[in-house]
Amino acid sequence: MDQRRRLLLSLGMLCYPFLAAAGVNQYAHGPGLVAGYLLLVAVSACYLGVVLASIRSAWRTYWSLVALMTVLAVLLAPLAHEMVFILAAMIVPSAAARAGTWTASALVVLGAAACVLVPMAAGWNTEASWYFAVAVVFTALLVHAFSRTATANQQLREAQAEVARLASEAERNRIARDLHDLLGHSLTAITVKSALARRLEPVAARAEMESVEQLARQALADVRAAVSGYQDVTLAGELARSRELLRAAGIAADLPTAVDSVPVERQELFGWVVREGVTNVVRHARAGRCTVELTASTVEVRDDGVGGPAGAGSGLDGLRARVAQAGGVLTAGPAEPRGWCLRVAV
Repeated sequence: MDQRRRLLLSLGMLCYPFLAAAGVNQYAHGPGLVAGYLLLVAVSACYLGVVLASIRSAWRTYWSLVALMTVLAVLLAPLAHEMVFILAAMIVPSAAARAGTWTASALVVLGAAACVLVPMAAGWNTEASWYFAVAVVFTALLVHAFSRTATANQQLREAQAEVARLASEAERNRIARDLHDLLGHSLTAITVKSALARRLEPVAARAEMESVEQLARQALADVRAAVSGYQDVTLAGELARSRELLRAAGIAADLPTAVDSVPVERQELFGWVVREGVTNVVRHARAGRCTVELTASTVEVRDDGVGGPAGAGSGLDGLRARVAQAGGVLTAGPAEPRGWCLRVAV
């Protein structure tokens, strides 16, 4: 759209060679008249080339064509007299558009002064000189304003593209984090229950495998919800799941039976903490007991095992990002006298 507007503005600027043609028609005759018209056609072609070079950012070609336009205007001066200075309204703004602030200002002042002083020195008609000087200044301001607008639009498009890229990256990170948290818990439970079913009598094993089937279905639903962005993690639900997971793993569970003390706006975050903490206890701790403690502003998962989660694969990085987004602080480390403690305070 900006390129189309720039072309339309440039076509409008071609009215200046037509005005200069009046001077050629008045002062040139015979071969000079033909030469003057040909020079004006060449100036018009150069100006269109300047516009196309600007659109393509071919600045070497740009400056070469501006210089060629200047030479053609000098050659046209004996044929058009003072009317040649209307071309300054094309040449000066083209040069000023790509120059620095002070250089551009100097070019505009010199161009306007030339429109007034040169006709006086050459003995040409000076009545139109002031109009040409005003045309140079006005056109330079117009081109400057349009260039600033075009630059701002380009920066806006680049900013929008960057925002879209960051949003896409954030969504990928969210999905990766949620899938890790969701599947880590569910697959751990499935693994523990499958191992338990191997050691049980057929009737009890059947019950455990039915539970495994339910966990697998729930894991599939969680994955679909995470991809859609509508995963539903509740503190009460995670406590119930954790109690079942710890039972299947043979770990004594000391979990709260109510979540009324936790504000509603924090229950989802605390649910994620319980899920990650209990999953890590089952995976890594080799513990005999797991304890979860809740207050209005804190949640703590503690075990009496041999150590904490293993490095970056523990999922603590994703959980730490969730906690930081909620304005909380996550701490994880060895507990006294033994075991591991995961604590989040908001």
